[in-house]
Amino acid sequence: MAKYTRGTVTAFSPFDARADAEALRKAMKGMGTDEETVLKILTSRNNAQRQEIASAFKTLFGRDLVDDLKSELTGKFETLMVSLMRPTYIFDAHALKHAIKGAGTNEKVLTEILASRTPAEVRNIKQVYLQEYEANLEDKITGETSGYFQRLLVVLLQANRDPDGRIDEGLVEQDAQVLFRAGELKWGTDEEKFITILGTRSVSHLRRVFDKYMTISGFQIEETIDRETSGDLERLLLAVVKCIRSVPAYFAETLYYSMKGAGTDDDTLIRVMVSRSEIDLLDIRQEFRKNFAKSLHQMIQKDTSGDYRKALLLLCGGDDD
Repeated sequence: MAKYTRGTVTAFSPFDARADAEALRKAMKGMGTDEETVLKILTSRNNAQRQEIASAFKTLFGRDLVDDLKSELTGKFETLMVSLMRPTYIFDAHALKHAIKGAGTNEKVLTEILASRTPAEVRNIKQVYLQEYEANLEDKITGETSGYFQRLLVVLLQANRDPDGRIDEGLVEQDAQVLFRAGELKWGTDEEKFITILGTRSVSHLRRVFDKYMTISGFQIEETIDRETSGDLERLLLAVVKCIRSVPAYFAETLYYSMKGAGTDDDTLIRVMVSRSEIDLLDIRQEFRKNFAKSLHQMIQKDTSGDYRKALLLLCGGDDD
């Protein structure tokens, strides 16, 4: 797995798992809960350290830390703290399992995770899904989706995107022409061409294809996708294109729209803040500031409240104004 260093949460030092476990037990024991202590400890330790704290907690008190958090905390704050405790390796598999469980499928989660994760990460998700849930992720997803949306998800699940290497300008030109003919020049759209090219070519190759496409057609590829496709397929194609251009910019936009307008999509806000906190949240903050004329910190400040807000702001790790 790639080593990420652009997170806002890093290993805490000096770290003492037993002392943290004792402080958390004290914060949750008896009448009332000291939320401040809980959120300060859990947002300032990285995921590996949180697992050590959970293990120390069980060793010292014979209690399950996550169960205690669930019984002592409530609402969005509880969801956030429990999400922080979920081991990194299982985080995405767990999110996908819940996206395809029960009535209705949460296409937004399928789109966000499968468009943004690297092939190595997708292979890992499939393996963990099988180990933890004794089920094949691809089968589960195909059982709950249909049409070209399903087909692009399956392509992404194969995790066989070409690795970055020498760019073949001839193939760049050819792919750009194929996309142009499959969309703008065609009555109706040849979705399959979009799925194959966007789902399998390397990131560096596709960035060149997008530039060439603009030269040939006079349109950004996003404009064509917007005009030529609709619904879940459109949203997935756009997410793939945005992630090819810049994963941090894609997540900055995802966070922005989770808070913009009336009401907050807290599930998305929590999922992105937790899953990117040790990967690229610093880059996401930068893109956010650049693209939305305000900082992520300011928007969280304005859009959330209470201990939930305090914890999110600590994960955010600073203002970029």
